[in-house]
Amino acid sequence: MSSAHRFDRGHTDDLMSFLAASPSPYHAVASTAERLEKAGFRRVAETDAWDATAGGKFVTRGGAIIAWYVPEGATPSTPFRIVGAHTDSPNLRVKPVPDTGALGWRQVAVEIYGGTLLNTWLDRDLGLSGRVTLRDGSDHLVNVDRPLLRVPQLAIHLDRGVNSEGLKLDAQRHMTPLWGLGEAREGDLVRFVAQESDLPAEEIAGWDLMTHSVEPPAYLGRDRELLAGPRMDNLLSVHAATAALIAAAAAGPGHIPVLAAFDHEENGSQSDTGAEGPLLGTVLERSVLARGGTYEDRARALAASVCLSSDTGHAVHPNYPERHDPGHHPVPNGGPILKVNVNQRYATDGRGRAVWASACERAGVPWQTFVSNNSMPCGTTIGPITAARHGITTVDIGVACLSMHSARELCGADDPYLLASALAAFLED
Repeated sequence: MSSAHRFDRGHTDDLMSFLAASPSPYHAVASTAERLEKAGFRRVAETDAWDATAGGKFVTRGGAIIAWYVPEGATPSTPFRIVGAHTDSPNLRVKPVPDTGALGWRQVAVEIYGGTLLNTWLDRDLGLSGRVTLRDGSDHLVNVDRPLLRVPQLAIHLDRGVNSEGLKLDAQRHMTPLWGLGEAREGDLVRFVAQESDLPAEEIAGWDLMTHSVEPPAYLGRDRELLAGPRMDNLLSVHAATAALIAAAAAGPGHIPVLAAFDHEENGSQSDTGAEGPLLGTVLERSVLARGGTYEDRARALAASVCLSSDTGHAVHPNYPERHDPGHHPVPNGGPILKVNVNQRYATDGRGRAVWASACERAGVPWQTFVSNNSMPCGTTIGPITAARHGITTVDIGVACLSMHSARELCGADDPYLLASALAAFLED
C-alpha cells in the first residue's frame, strides 16, 4: 500500500524549493540564513564582540553556517545539543583558467570535486553557480540557472563496447563541458558571468564556480512516494536541521540547540569552513565566554553535550543486494537510519544509539539501522571528526537513499519529514 498519505507534503515541497534555491554551498548558506532570519534569529559577525543576550543567533563563513539558540536562564555551563551536516556536494568545478576548447568547440575547464559519479554528469543540461569576489573583497552569489553547459557522451557507434565492457571515463580528457562554438577566448567565462550577474567584469578578482543540473526536484513513482533531486547529500539534512532548530527555539529548550552546517565534507573537511577546522569550537567557546563563562564552564558544557551527525546513507539497492549487509536493509520511507561502524568510520556507539532511540520515540518516528557489508569499504562523515576534535558524544544518522553522489539522487518522500521530526525532538529534549 502506498505511504504517500503519511508524509508531510508541505515539508517535502519546502525541501524541493530549498534544493532548487541552493545550487552551491554559498547559496545553501544564504537560503538557510534567510529562513533563520524570518524565524527571529540574528546574524552576528565573527569580528564583532558577542553579547550574552538570549535568543537565536548565527554566523556564516563562506559555505558554512553555525546557528544556535540561547534560552532565557542559560548558564555558562549549559550543554549544547548539536546537529551537524554539510553544504557541499560532488560536482564539476571551474578551474582558475576556465576558457578552453578544441576543434571548433568552446569549452569550460573543470576540476572534479569530491567522489563524483562521473557518468551521471554526461548528457545533462548544466547551469553555473557559486560566488565571485571583487577587488574590494566583497562576495557576490552567481546563479545561471538555465541550460548552459553539457558534457556529451561519445556515441555508441564510436564506442561499440560501451554496453558490454563498461563505460571508461578519464576525468581530465572526457569531462570538459562544452558551451558554444568557435575559438576559446581568454576571459570569456568571467565576462559572461559578470554580465549575467550585473557586475563589472574588470572588478572580478576571484571566483568559486561550479556546475549544477538545472532539472528541478520532483516526486517520482506511481504514487509519488519517492523524491528525486540534486544535492540531497547533504542539503536534505541541512534543511531538516534548520527546521528542527527553529522548532526547538520556539519550544524553549533547557539547553542550547545548535545547527552546524560545514563545507568541504566531500573532500575531507580540512578547511577553515570544514568540520576539521576551528569554526564550531570557536563559536561554542565564544558563546560560553559571552555568558561570563570560563574554561571550566566550557569543559563542563562540552562534556554534557551531544551531536547528531546527519548525512545521507545507503538504501538497499534491489539490483545489487549482494553489496549490502544481509541483516541490514534500510528502505525508503522506513524512517531515518542510525549508522554504525565499529572501526569509527561512523561515531555511533551504544550510548549514542540510546540517545537516538529516545529522540525517535518521543517524536513517534520509526528508524532503521545501517552497517556496511564487511567486504565493502565504509564511507565516513563529519561524525568521527566532531567527536575527536571536540570530545563530544556523537551519533551518525541520516536518510537512506539511492544514487548517492550522483548528479541526481533518490530517497523516500516521507523520510525528510521524519528526519526533521526526530531532529526536533533531539534538540528540544
